[in-house]
Amino acid sequence: MSAYDSAVRALFARRLELRAPGLARISALCAALGRPERAFPAVHVTGTNGKTSVTRMVAALLDAHGLVSGAYTSPHLQDVRERVRLGGRAIPRADLAAGLDRLAPVLRAVEEGRGEQVSFFEAMTALALSHFATAGVDVGVVEVGMGGRWDATNVVDGRVAVIGRVGLDHAELGSRVAQVAREKAGIVKPGAVVVSAVQEPSAARVLAHEAARAHARLVLAGRDVGVLARSADAAGQSLRLRDASGRRHEVRLRLYGRHQAANALLALAAAGAHLGELDPHAVRAGFAAVRSPGRLELFARDGRAAVLLDGAHNPAGARTLAAALRTEPALNGFDRRVAVLGLLDDKDVEGVVDELLPVTDHLVATQPPYGRAVPADRLAKLARAEGRPAVAVPDATEALERATALAAPGDVVVVTGSLYLVGAARDLLVR
Repeated sequence: MSAYDSAVRALFARRLELRAPGLARISALCAALGRPERAFPAVHVTGTNGKTSVTRMVAALLDAHGLVSGAYTSPHLQDVRERVRLGGRAIPRADLAAGLDRLAPVLRAVEEGRGEQVSFFEAMTALALSHFATAGVDVGVVEVGMGGRWDATNVVDGRVAVIGRVGLDHAELGSRVAQVAREKAGIVKPGAVVVSAVQEPSAARVLAHEAARAHARLVLAGRDVGVLARSADAAGQSLRLRDASGRRHEVRLRLYGRHQAANALLALAAAGAHLGELDPHAVRAGFAAVRSPGRLELFARDGRAAVLLDGAHNPAGARTLAAALRTEPALNGFDRRVAVLGLLDDKDVEGVVDELLPVTDHLVATQPPYGRAVPADRLAKLARAEGRPAVAVPDATEALERATALAAPGDVVVVTGSLYLVGAARDLLVR
């Protein structure tokens, strides 16, 4: 086994969960590493859905303006290196191995001193921040893992805070949207600029209150910035966006879905807040370069059914997927839809199934390659109870094969639910 493989295996031996609330562990790691989180300003991104897409968009816009961005996202689909990107490129294997090697004694010292284990996410966050600081990035674009206030990423110098639309997802964040909004608003730093999506009234009130308390400037989608026009086609969408200065930008986005237009608007506002002034040519180039794997990502296959990958792991995401299947020109022309669905057990399973079944002709229920998966039988039974044909195939690879066998050349196989499932399917498709 190579040094790289050994280091990555040790990393994954840590608990994958984000751990109990608290910044003590990540703060201790950062102190031992020389405070890398203070080496660069950050655009900090939270929200219930769309965080990774927004993070990639912001980074692409900043890179197109001549800056060197460091982008940190989670989870990854196929390779852990996807989480840490410098100037749009994933961290090289050698750099990841070297970073893990430097981190190992720091992890041991912190764990011995505190008497508790550092989680996978905390270790990965410390590695990313250290890598960005060592590389001398101009700005870090950092996606929150869960919530905001107690997330390990909340040690960054978030001079711009982006808060996507807030909904219910992780039960530990609260059972009401206002509670979740309060947790996500925990990333707002004193004097920051807060860029917010259109929110439910209860969430909007919370975010306005928290921004005022932090003496932060609030930039609202629909009020201060806006999507003026959108035209979808088989290759993506064309957008006309208005930034906070009132300037209009005609851009091309090679991503599907109306929600990606909303994400693009947040990214534009965040980049403008960091830069002060936007170059229209750089804006166009930045958006043209954006890719977001596993988010309404379509694979056309000659002589076989197409495959659509989308990590819709909560009811809001499933609702967005269903809307795209009904309305997007590239996605609504298939004869039948065979869905492959697998979820983790901390999700609103019934809510996701309820949103997907109206656009599903046949369901292949499976389990993500992860220990906390919902049993495939449970998903299949929910579908059958609503009169939809369904089969349970626990192994994800076999489930994709079964769905492909059920689908004709004019059909589409929709792989959705957990991003771990989407990543496994993407790995098979790319290979």
